Amino acid sequence: MSAEMYHTHISSKHNWFDLNLKEVWRYRDLIVLFTKRNFVLTYKQTILGPAWIFLNPFMTSIIYTFVFGGIAGMSTDGVPQILFYLCSNAIWMFFSSCVTKNASTFTSNAGVFGKVYFPRLTTPISNVLSSVIQFVVQMILVGVFLAYYVIAGEVTPNWGAWLLIPLVLVHLGVMGLGFGIIISSMTTKYRDLAILVNFGVQLWMYATPIVYPLSQLGDGLMKTILLINPVTAPVEIFRYAVLGQGTIVPAYLLLSWAITLLVALFGVMLFNHVEKTFMDTV
Repeated sequence: MSAEMYHTHISSKHNWFDLNLKEVWRYRDLIVLFTKRNFVLTYKQTILGPAWIFLNPFMTSIIYTFVFGGIAGMSTDGVPQILFYLCSNAIWMFFSSCVTKNASTFTSNAGVFGKVYFPRLTTPISNVLSSVIQFVVQMILVGVFLAYYVIAGEVTPNWGAWLLIPLVLVHLGVMGLGFGIIISSMTTKYRDLAILVNFGVQLWMYATPIVYPLSQLGDGLMKTILLINPVTAPVEIFRYAVLGQGTIVPAYLLLSWAITLLVALFGVMLFNHVEKTFMDTV
């Protein structure tokens, strides 16, 4: 029985394309540990604990139903309003969580990063995985309402398209990781971004068909602008699968994937570049 030996050479000299993904894979146990830590710490010392995973999207969906469905009278393509907003909230909260958690990677983990060596990418990856767990739990709530409305004959999901949901999560997870670590890398020098990130994500939500269906925009310039938004395509695929309603345009889906891969690649390169000197500025 032979033990596998690893050799790690720590140096300040790295080029931009030195991604070291093989080393990240060797530290997969640490990713699992960080994922558990993130999930536990989120609800530690709270009265309701993990129940907030259900309460937060449910209360938000109630408010959306009252404001956008009741007062503004926005269409939901025939889908019951509470189910439409629960479904939209679940997928949006997953993406926004990936962005906001990773946007503070360097500042939140400065104490650990400054003392112990390990591949820094393990931290943002674990943030995405903890967001996946949160999404899965939220989908239980969506599933309860979905089952009720399916039995009532008010919703007809595209069950075959449910196989695409894991791909949607990968798509949005990689995109959220890319944008998040770009912001985190820039925040080490420009702290204003840490203040603006939550506000920016909120604005991004309104530029994405979350509280309204894409079909409501017709075929004008506004719809084209929203389709260029890389989050729109995966959100529409998700709603198409779960609710049976959604607008899928293959060209814009490919554009979204292209933007996602470029952002993720640039984000990882920038992240690896900044990690060498961030302790001097954080």
